[in-house]
Amino acid sequence: MDKDFEDNAIGGFGFDKLELLRVAEDVARDKGIDKEEVVDAMEQAIQKAARTRFGLENDVRAEIDRKSGEIKLARYLEVVEVIENDTTQISTAEAKRLNPDADVGDFLTEPLPPIDFGRIAAQTAKQVIVQKVREAERSRQYNEYKDRVGEIVNGIVKRIEFGNITVDLGRAEAVLRREEIIPRESYRPGDRLRGYIYDVREEVRGPQIFMSRTHPQFMAGLFTQEVPEIYDGIIELRSVARDPGSRAKIAVISNDSGIDPVGACVGMRGSRVQAVVGELQGEKIDIIQWSEDPATFVVNGLAPAEVSRVVLDEDSGQIEIVVPDDQLSLAIGRRGQNVRLASQLTGWDIVILTEEEESERRQEEFRVRTQLFIDALGVDDVLSHLLVTEGFTSIEEIAYVPVEDLLGIAGLDADLVAELRNRAEQYIADRELQAEETRKELGVSDDIAEIEGLSALMLVELGKTDIKTLDDLGDLSSDELISAEDGILREFSLTEEEANSIIMAARAHWFDDASDVNSGPDAAKA
Repeated sequence: MDKDFEDNAIGGFGFDKLELLRVAEDVARDKGIDKEEVVDAMEQAIQKAARTRFGLENDVRAEIDRKSGEIKLARYLEVVEVIENDTTQISTAEAKRLNPDADVGDFLTEPLPPIDFGRIAAQTAKQVIVQKVREAERSRQYNEYKDRVGEIVNGIVKRIEFGNITVDLGRAEAVLRREEIIPRESYRPGDRLRGYIYDVREEVRGPQIFMSRTHPQFMAGLFTQEVPEIYDGIIELRSVARDPGSRAKIAVISNDSGIDPVGACVGMRGSRVQAVVGELQGEKIDIIQWSEDPATFVVNGLAPAEVSRVVLDEDSGQIEIVVPDDQLSLAIGRRGQNVRLASQLTGWDIVILTEEEESERRQEEFRVRTQLFIDALGVDDVLSHLLVTEGFTSIEEIAYVPVEDLLGIAGLDADLVAELRNRAEQYIADRELQAEETRKELGVSDDIAEIEGLSALMLVELGKTDIKTLDDLGDLSSDELISAEDGILREFSLTEEEANSIIMAARAHWFDDASDVNSGPDAAKA
C-alpha cells in the first residue's frame, strides 16, 4: 500500500472529494487491480467506521459517487410483515406511510449526516482498505499465474532466506526453493535469473508461485526457445531426463523427413545446445534420436556406449542390454549416471550385462533346464540337450504343445514323442498331488483352493507366506501377488488382470455377507 494512499485517503477523508477517486485510481494502477475494487474497499471502510458511530446494530451503508467522489451515508430498513429486529426492519404499515409503493422485501433508506472521522475510525478504515486491496491483489496474482504453469519466466532475486530465493516477477513474487536450484549455483539480491513455473497454489497467506531450475521441463523449455523448429512443431521433444548441473539426455523426433532433429538441436557449431548448456551451468547434454521401437530407443539412450544385443521383456517392463566387456563402465557411467538417465528417458528398467556375464548366465540356464528334463522325464543328457536347444523351457511345454511341434524335431519319432508326453503329464500330476498334500499341511483353506486360476503350486506359495483364508487373500493387492521383486506368486507369470480376478474372487463373500445383513429380519423391521 503506497504511503500517499495511507496518509491521505485513509487518514482523514477531509480533502477534495475528487482526490479520493484519484488516489483510488493510482492505487489500482500500482497494484494491478481494478479501480472498482479499490473504491469498493473504500466504501466498506467508510461503512464500518459509520456503523461504529451510529451503532453496530444498524444497517448503515456507504456509497461513493464514481464521478464526483461524494460520500453518501444511509440507514437501510427492510420492509417485513412481522418485525423481529426493529433496528433493521420496518413494518409494512409504517413503510407504506412513508412510501405508498413500499412492499414486503423492499428496503427504505434513511439518509444520514456526514461524519467527521476521528483517529480510531480512520485507523479502522485504514485496516479494512489495506485488507481488501491486499485480497484483490492476491486474487489478481493467482488468476494471472494459475494458467502459466509450464512457462519459463524471468525475475530478479529479491531476498534469500535459508537457501530459498524469493524472486520478483514484476507483478508477483515467486519462490525458488533450495532443492530447485542447480548445484553450485549462487545468487545475490538484484541478480537476474530464469526459472520454470511448476506449481501455483492459492493459500491463506496468498498465492504461492513455485519456480524450478532443476525440473526436466525447464530444459525442454530452453530448447523450445533456442530451436525454432521445436517452437514451430516440426521437431518434437518427446522426453527429458536430468541430473541437474551434471548431465542430461533429451529425446527428439522430426515430423519432416528432410530435417535432422539432433542436428537442428545442436545448431551450427553447437551454438543452440551451448546456449542451453550455458544457462544450466555447464550441464552436459546428450541429444538422442527418439524411436518407436523400444530396443532401438534404449540403445540410442545409452549412447555413447556400444551395445551388442538387446533382450526385451514387455511383461516386466525390463530390458537387458549386453555390451562388450570394455564398454561396461561407459554404459553404466559414473556412479550409474548414464544407465539411470537412459532408464528415466526411455521408461524402461535397464539391466546391463557384459558378453561374458551373459554367456555364463545362458550356460547356467542351459544346465538347469537340461537337468530338469533329465530328472523329471528320465531321459539321457543327449535328448535333454536336444529339447533345450529346440527352445523348450518347462515340463508343461512338453506335455501340452501340439504333437507336431515335437515331431518336427530331428531324431524324435511318434513313439518317443508319445512316451515323452506321457512322462511329462505323469510328472505334472504327481507334482500337483504332492502340492495338494502340502497345501493341506500348511492349513490353506479349501475355499481358496476352489478359486479359479490358482494352481496347487500357487496355493503352497500362499501357505508359506501365511495366506490361508479368503480374508487373508482378499486383503492383498495385485502388486503383493505379482510384483517382480517380492510378489508371492511372481514365479508363475500371472498378469495384473489375472491377479485382480483372483483377489476379487476371494473378496466375493464380503459382499454376500453384507447382502445377507441388509436383507435379514432386522432390515425388514427397519
